[in-house]
Amino acid sequence: MAFISIVEMIGTVAFAMAGALTAIEKDLDYYGIGIFAITTSVGGGIVRDLLIDRPLPASLENPLYALISLLSAGFVILFYTHITKLSRMLQFFDAIGLGAFTAIGAEVAVQMGFQQWYVVVTLAVLTGTGGGLIRDVFAREIPYVFRKEVYALASILGAILYIFVYQLAGSQIALYSCFLATVLIRIYCMENDVHLLRVGKVNLE
Repeated sequence: MAFISIVEMIGTVAFAMAGALTAIEKDLDYYGIGIFAITTSVGGGIVRDLLIDRPLPASLENPLYALISLLSAGFVILFYTHITKLSRMLQFFDAIGLGAFTAIGAEVAVQMGFQQWYVVVTLAVLTGTGGGLIRDVFAREIPYVFRKEVYALASILGAILYIFVYQLAGSQIALYSCFLATVLIRIYCMENDVHLLRVGKVNLE
């Protein structure tokens, strides 16, 4: 199994666990927990595939990812009290997932014949962050990617790097460069408490 496939699996587990944890915090039943887990892990890829008019989204073509998501949700249900103590580790795995899905989104865009840089970046970021965005909308929360965390920005920068490396060295090196850059940017910002600036509120009274 290729390295990128392994980290994609790790990312799927991390995203699914994040979705399951959100569902439990919202006091949903087992069905809701499963749906949140699947949505978080494969939602971005489904949106991407619908946008590029793929006959069948990859996650529906291969049910492995949905199965992994459900197993991850079951694991969260069984060991919830222990998992909540490992939030830092989950954030690390989440960064790996963000990098993997961003790289795969960029790769899919290029393989489908889309060469415009903004299309590649859009599809990459949607793949990396779309599932979490849908999850937060379901949970009636401001999506995590819209807050001060350097999350979507890490995905954007990784996708831009993919474009440059792809033109110089081909898709394989671009794939791994995008993955590594996205993960490192995300982890660096987590470890050093780097955030995006927010606009201060103006008192209009």
